Amino acid sequence: MAQDTPYTFTNGLVNMEEGHISREIFINEAIYRQEQEQVFTRAWLFVGHESQIPQPGDYFNSCMGEESVILCRDRMGEIHVFLNSCRHRGMKVCRYDSGNTPVFTCPYHGWSFATDGKLVGVPFFKEAYHEQLDKSQWGLIEVAQLYNYKGMIWATWDATAPPFPEYLGEFSLFLDLCIDAWDGREGCTQVLGGVQKWLIPCNWKFPAENFSGDSYHNISHRSVDMVGIGPSGTGRRDRRELNMSRRLHVSFPERGHQTGVYVLPRDEVPPVAYQDSSIVAEYFRHCEAERHRRKKEWGRLIGSPGEIFPSTALLPRQPRSIAVWHPRGPHQTEVWRWYLVDQDAPQEVQDYLRAYYMRYSGPAGMTEQDDMENWNYAHAASRGTIARRYPYNYSQGLGYEVRDFSYQGLPIPGLVTDLTEAKSSEDNLRNFYRRWAAFMDAKSWDELATWRQGTKAEAGQPASV
Repeated sequence: MAQDTPYTFTNGLVNMEEGHISREIFINEAIYRQEQEQVFTRAWLFVGHESQIPQPGDYFNSCMGEESVILCRDRMGEIHVFLNSCRHRGMKVCRYDSGNTPVFTCPYHGWSFATDGKLVGVPFFKEAYHEQLDKSQWGLIEVAQLYNYKGMIWATWDATAPPFPEYLGEFSLFLDLCIDAWDGREGCTQVLGGVQKWLIPCNWKFPAENFSGDSYHNISHRSVDMVGIGPSGTGRRDRRELNMSRRLHVSFPERGHQTGVYVLPRDEVPPVAYQDSSIVAEYFRHCEAERHRRKKEWGRLIGSPGEIFPSTALLPRQPRSIAVWHPRGPHQTEVWRWYLVDQDAPQEVQDYLRAYYMRYSGPAGMTEQDDMENWNYAHAASRGTIARRYPYNYSQGLGYEVRDFSYQGLPIPGLVTDLTEAKSSEDNLRNFYRRWAAFMDAKSWDELATWRQGTKAEAGQPASV
């Protein structure tokens, strides 16, 4: 475990009673080092999608926090996640973004590893090692746990962490809005094209809090709304379906996941978007009808940006994508964004969505450019000697969250804030930092898995849909 800092996080640098958070947590080197140990070695992290490695021998070079890892299929088709580091001197054994190979060979001294992680080749094994090196003990380092959730590959370094479905809990209902097919079939999505990657000069927690549910920064996107880059040409997204819905924030304090969500009135089907193409419009008209038929009452849910603790962001609706905020020191974040599409979507639909995704998100996307400008200056404002003496205010909507919320008979799990009239709240952001502080203070998962002390319902059994 990293050496403890002299700080207290819960009710210290992170004061949830007043909604105040110290700027120190964004820029302090010692806090950052402790964070890598306390958060990123213990939490479940998104690594990639199975559609990126469809065949035996396929690999995708990914990251878990600061660590480079290899997501691959061995020759028997089993999926693995390995630390991308040779056991001899640490050089990367895989230096390409993706591909297919029978072995990973270190370019430094030539040790080679099979796609199941076993050490299979050692130069001068007979002459220099006198055949005494036990190859079975020097394979690639594999993650402690791996889980394939509807094609999404998640992993953790911590063998004592709860299994991923338990870690996710009832938030599975909202993750499914992003990764199930648009017509309601489970899974059935794939990555569209490659992965966009870029660097931004800020701490990773700034984008993580934004996607947790910052409903207050629409002024930043005013120009994008006026341009009308959305599918109906009247804003960033299809406002017609959102304006007819109940707007909510949903959070899970015991797990640190949170999201926004819209709930359609009963018996309402969203207006058809993507009117520029009759083929695309008809595809989504059919999908919406099928989704409501399959999901019944739960088909009324419309996804909105959310965050699976600590660093995986969801954009379930328009555009449908997943982002991961990879820490690169306290003052820099490497962003990776995956775009999703239904596996069997017609080519014209995929081409249309690709163009929409690119003009909306990523380093060239109009909306995300606005966000990056904000995070850049927010981080810079945290570094000044005087500025660091003054906390940030996260008190908006404090105390207005409720449990057992329902709308027209549809019960919404978790802690809910109704934003339909309030317009904005920082409850989801507070939830993110509450969980971050808990990870920073806790000595083990015995302290973090508090739901295990409650009833089965409180333990986060996935919602039945």
